[in-house]
Amino acid sequence: MDDHPKEACGVFGVYAPGEDVARLTFFGLFALQHRGQESAGIATADGQRLYLHTRMGLVSQAFDESSLENLIGHAAIGHTRYSTTGSSRLINAQPIRVKGTWGEMTVGHNGNIVNAKELRDELSDHGVEFRGSTDTEVIAHLLCYAPGKTWPEKIRYCMNRLQGAYSLVVITPDTLMGIRDPLGVRPLAFGRLNGGWVLASESSALDHIGADQIREVEPGEAIIIDGSGMKSHQLQTRERQALCTFEHIYFARPDSIIGGKLLHLARQRMGAQLAREHPVEADMVIGIPDSAVAAAIGYSKESGIPMGEGILKNRYVGRTFIQPDQRIRELGVKLKFNVMPEVLQGKRVVVVDDSIVRGTTTPHVMSLLRKGGVTEIHMRVCAPPIRYPCFFGVDLATRGELLAAQKTVPEIREFIGADTLGYLSVEGLIKSVGLPENKVCTACFTGLYPIPVQLEMDKLALEM
Repeated sequence: MDDHPKEACGVFGVYAPGEDVARLTFFGLFALQHRGQESAGIATADGQRLYLHTRMGLVSQAFDESSLENLIGHAAIGHTRYSTTGSSRLINAQPIRVKGTWGEMTVGHNGNIVNAKELRDELSDHGVEFRGSTDTEVIAHLLCYAPGKTWPEKIRYCMNRLQGAYSLVVITPDTLMGIRDPLGVRPLAFGRLNGGWVLASESSALDHIGADQIREVEPGEAIIIDGSGMKSHQLQTRERQALCTFEHIYFARPDSIIGGKLLHLARQRMGAQLAREHPVEADMVIGIPDSAVAAAIGYSKESGIPMGEGILKNRYVGRTFIQPDQRIRELGVKLKFNVMPEVLQGKRVVVVDDSIVRGTTTPHVMSLLRKGGVTEIHMRVCAPPIRYPCFFGVDLATRGELLAAQKTVPEIREFIGADTLGYLSVEGLIKSVGLPENKVCTACFTGLYPIPVQLEMDKLALEM
């Protein structure tokens, strides 16, 4: 029922003596729930020891008042997961707790490490025992056993060994750390709260708890916070960076700021650029809710075609563990979307969506619109054709499953059942994002990866 790219995980961290850090983290994760719905966890520190609670399911299902009361301390980290390496089971839920030469730590990770298998084998050869099958556990043990007399030295060693994407929150009994990989693939916001400090995957999570964003953690930077205050360490600097453009297209909330840009406005620019690249005569513009509405607004403003609401979304699909019976399952996409024939009857409609991945949902949406009385469907996609898989924390499918890797644009138009089809160009996307070309990653569109990757990686490669 859902053909979107799958989310990339959400991380949150807070250092705020005197505050209820577990409750702050809960609400921070609540704001990041869209980034992953498989499991959730919180770890806290009181200066002497760590406390950890992880569960499968949504944030609201993983915690209650009693579990939060047991998470005491002055600092906390939290995580909400979509699995990109390692299966979806409790042993892989984050934060991951490990113990090394410097004592215990817990780690929450957003991203994907492309050389995790090699690093895991190397650590295992040195006697490190692994409990789960995630690249996050590899990162945690590597950090634990890294040479160095200070945290910056240990983190710099890890940056030199790790290949791929990682925005990390790390907590020891007395220290909170936020670490972002040198490519800056995944975002990590940094802010202040009543004299304390906050880290989060998106700035909107800071807004939810009343924190003020200071800036973003820079690529290759480590933020280290303890009783002596906050220190920033720029441990690696690269001219080539690779912020994931799907953060702008789909992943991040529209009220988040990434790269200094409000995403709602960036998505409007994508829609406006689509209208310039692929104009058409029509009566109405509609966006596939909710992720493409901002782009549809931009298309409408630029083209002068009125905006309408012809498709409604059931926002609770996927929020239950009750499996539908065969009769309900056969309804397919109607479980998620419904149309309003009274609005659509006899209309020529521009339909704006954020992406087409496998092409499993779009033909059904086109069929719903036809049954609703639409006479012409002009499909517009505010991402270029996705022809290559992602190895940096986005579950896009294999190349053999990607529709645009197997079919030309005219063939895709015929397959989905639209009258016309237009994709945003790579150049138009970069222009809309508003960042230099050497600062963003467009590998899933171009095949030009920012670092060498193994083209057939398996998310379950670390399963025992």
